[in-house]
Amino acid sequence: MSRETILRAAASIFQEKGYHAASMQDIAEAVDLKKGSLYHHVSSKQEILLALLDEALGLIVERLEGAITPELSPSQKLRQAMQAYLGFLAENRSLSSVLLLEYRSLEPEYKDLHIPRRDHVERIWQGIIEEGVSAGEFRTQTPRLVSKALLGVLNWTITWYREDGPLSTEEIADHFTDLFLQGLYIHK
Repeated sequence: MSRETILRAAASIFQEKGYHAASMQDIAEAVDLKKGSLYHHVSSKQEILLALLDEALGLIVERLEGAITPELSPSQKLRQAMQAYLGFLAENRSLSSVLLLEYRSLEPEYKDLHIPRRDHVERIWQGIIEEGVSAGEFRTQTPRLVSKALLGVLNWTITWYREDGPLSTEEIADHFTDLFLQGLYIHK
């Protein structure tokens, strides 16, 4: 039994039941282990949750850094980042759901480990906005607030996006990007 298999099963169970309603017994059953055997692979439900959050954030950072190459303008970076981020959320529904809805279930010592990693992702978005302001392409006095608004809009899509819906994640990201850019552009 691999740790990866356990984490995948836990992500699905956390998405379906919620962190608090899910039990170690549920996870053990999902991977055909006895509950006691599960503890040979993981020490606690909190450890599993933190591992899932870390994995999600690591994959998001990888996607964002791959999407926002230096030669792109801030507007292009914003568009590419939004497409990459929404693509990740749609392709990794269980992991995304855990990241966005269950992080509040972390106990303080685990939350202290999670927050700097989460803040790193927020700083990537803030950096794109700040770069646009510095380049004279965007206007805002609150890049941090804009980045939080962007993430709020993007993150909420996990509650309503459907693969069989009328728009792809790329199209949705383009609409959202246009909406934000119209608010950020310096009108001349």
